Amino acid sequence: MELKHNISALAEESWARIVEVRRHLHQHPELSFQEKETAEYVAQFLESEGFEIEKGIGGYGIVAVLKGEKVGKCLGLRADMDALPIQEMNEVPYRSKHAGVMHACGHDVHTSSLLGTALLLKALRSEIAGSVKFIFQPGEEVLPGGASLMIRDGVLENPKVDFMLGQHVFPELEVGQFGVCSGPYMASTDELYITVRGKGGHGAMPHLAIDPIHASAQLIVQAQALVSRLTNPIEPSVFTIGKIASEGGATNIIPEKVELHGTFRALNEQVRASFHEALERLVQGLELSMGIVIDLEIRKGYPALVNDELLSDEVLKFGKEYIGTDNFQVLPKRMTAEDFAYFAQTVPACFYRLGVANQTKGIQSGLHTNTFDIDEDALKHGMGMMAYIAINLLNMK
Repeated sequence: MELKHNISALAEESWARIVEVRRHLHQHPELSFQEKETAEYVAQFLESEGFEIEKGIGGYGIVAVLKGEKVGKCLGLRADMDALPIQEMNEVPYRSKHAGVMHACGHDVHTSSLLGTALLLKALRSEIAGSVKFIFQPGEEVLPGGASLMIRDGVLENPKVDFMLGQHVFPELEVGQFGVCSGPYMASTDELYITVRGKGGHGAMPHLAIDPIHASAQLIVQAQALVSRLTNPIEPSVFTIGKIASEGGATNIIPEKVELHGTFRALNEQVRASFHEALERLVQGLELSMGIVIDLEIRKGYPALVNDELLSDEVLKFGKEYIGTDNFQVLPKRMTAEDFAYFAQTVPACFYRLGVANQTKGIQSGLHTNTFDIDEDALKHGMGMMAYIAINLLNMK
């Protein structure tokens, strides 16, 4: 109880400063792999607090290490720093100053909260058995994902990270609430780019043409059948075409080609690989049967995010101790994606959720919208929670 009280008091003391940090970051968002000023701001903050840092890991990634006063393992704590190409519509004093760029996914919250956690853990260094590696990551929003590049550059070494935590805003939960899902939690994400090439002609004489629109329709319907008929129904997966565009065409003109853009997502890597193979076979079959040419590009994105079950159970246990049993929930699986999955593939990891909504105040917009915002009390809860879980995990490992 004493540790909980100390952390809560330190979070309260640091809260106003971390709110200022969050507002600065929110006003100065930068797109993926362009986070130069953000990284410099983070670096200056850490250095002003006496942390030794490393720069330029996986792009503009920043790393700092805090060694506890007792021997133990190394826990990695990760926050992402990039923003989205969205024009902010919020009328708030800290509104984005960069036209067409906005922290609509809460990465400003992740970064500022982790800086707050660093302050708390530094103040409680005598309680730490082992070390904490603070990882500030670029480029979460776009392929190939900054997590993969930071791993490539050795972020999990020297000292070797034994396990990791990641915290992400969640507007489906009210401020003061948290959530976690043990095991498979978020989907892999693959981008599909398909060009269907036929032979143009008059709409009234389709027998003299090779209709790429008809072929595209067959491809979409049959690809949906791959999900519903070739995949075990208890294994979540989803195929979606989000864009269809033809070159030319009119009410009475059959175009030469059609372009399709879509996504495939799964929580099981075997299901993912099987769909890729089946889609390639489907394309080959349609080419033979309809006399068309189909160019299929599958851009493999992030893998499925699988939370380590033992670590997730420990996060849930310590989280309930800190915030109360009713305020730390077990969450369902999601088909959205996160490049934290690369960390979770490499070391035992847990990616949990931070409630940021306040229905009473009208703060309820979803992620990736132009009105997304948070109740800033979430920063107090976020840094306190991560510090409490971190100390307890290290002391039991």
